[in-house]
Amino acid sequence: MPPFDVRFVRNLEQARPRPDRSSAPCVACAVRHLTVCAPLNPAELAEFSTIMKRRHFEPANAVFDEGDLAKHVFNVTSGVVKIYKLLPDGRRQVTGFLIAGDFLGLANEERYAYSAEAVTDARLCCFPRQKFEAMLDNFPAVERQMLMVASHELAAAQEQMLLLGRKTAKEKIASFLLRLSSRYRKRGLQDNPIHLPMSRNDIGDFLGLTTETVSRTFTQLKSSQMIRLLPGGLVELCDIDQLEDIAEGM
Repeated sequence: MPPFDVRFVRNLEQARPRPDRSSAPCVACAVRHLTVCAPLNPAELAEFSTIMKRRHFEPANAVFDEGDLAKHVFNVTSGVVKIYKLLPDGRRQVTGFLIAGDFLGLANEERYAYSAEAVTDARLCCFPRQKFEAMLDNFPAVERQMLMVASHELAAAQEQMLLLGRKTAKEKIASFLLRLSSRYRKRGLQDNPIHLPMSRNDIGDFLGLTTETVSRTFTQLKSSQMIRLLPGGLVELCDIDQLEDIAEGM
């Protein structure tokens, strides 16, 4: 038998067709159908991906801070990101928790109007804002998708106003759990038990409640056997009908 020639293997590897590395991450993206990239065909996706970089953020790391120059926009592809604003007196208002498929970084001005921070390990697609906006002229389907994103954000803001202004602590917590479960379900994620990685303090700053009130309300729902608190930050919704009644003020 002739001796094994490692150069043959190297030459064979070099001769194999290489995948288009610029588009491969986008083609394989499990949440692409939920993002602004959803309307793109493979050729358009390859062009769009030339301006994209993937970024990883560890928990408590800032994606950007309020007042930073709005140089980039982002798609969340995994993990949880919270967005918030700081009030002049130092208090914080969490305005949302973003999960896979959500878009962030839109800005009417030159600077971000809010801060974004990873709650868990989070992976995001990062686009230079100017190049992204230029791409919209070439891809009207993405522009229409962006209008849908803006419309959903407006609806979420209106729902948040109702949540903060008119509901009791128990109604707020029940609404929060049901809404999160619904968002997970729409993205093909586990919706019951739900993953609740954010702290009680984060939830309180989102719902306009103190940390103590959030903890006490979770205990009440647990004692009433409407929820179960499981290891790993999981919450099982044991009586969805009763939670829905509470969320609706019944």
